[in-house]
Amino acid sequence: MKIWVDADACPTVIRDILFRAAKRTGIEIIFVANQPVRIPPLPCIKFLQVSLGFDVADKEIVKRLSPGDLVITADIPLAADVIEKGGYALNPRGELYSTDNISARLTMRDFMDSLRASGIDTGGPAPLNQNDRKLFANQLDKLLTHYIKNQNC
Repeated sequence: MKIWVDADACPTVIRDILFRAAKRTGIEIIFVANQPVRIPPLPCIKFLQVSLGFDVADKEIVKRLSPGDLVITADIPLAADVIEKGGYALNPRGELYSTDNISARLTMRDFMDSLRASGIDTGGPAPLNQNDRKLFANQLDKLLTHYIKNQNC
């Protein structure tokens, strides 16, 4: 299992949680972005810089993704592609996207895009709060524990 991070929009506090998880588990984490991202000097943490452009990082993640890999992203279309390819997608707020919920998330995303295109101010997402961080850390820990447990069988 590798963890791929859609790093262009990944909050710093989530990166810090991922850095600690990599240090604790040794699982490889690759941050993918079109601008440099600071990462600690650990052999299991890597950075892949892609060229500028719409969805370039997303496409690169999907291209390199193997079934069973985990992707950290708030990008719902990317999450849908990850699930379709057999990976796991975890939102920085701790929501694990799945085949059961991704269609509804895509529909809501498209609906909100339509509202914004018609001039309606839908606001943005609420700032990441302590509960979001806790949910993310707990969900990440659950996924990593499951992976490590299954590797040792």
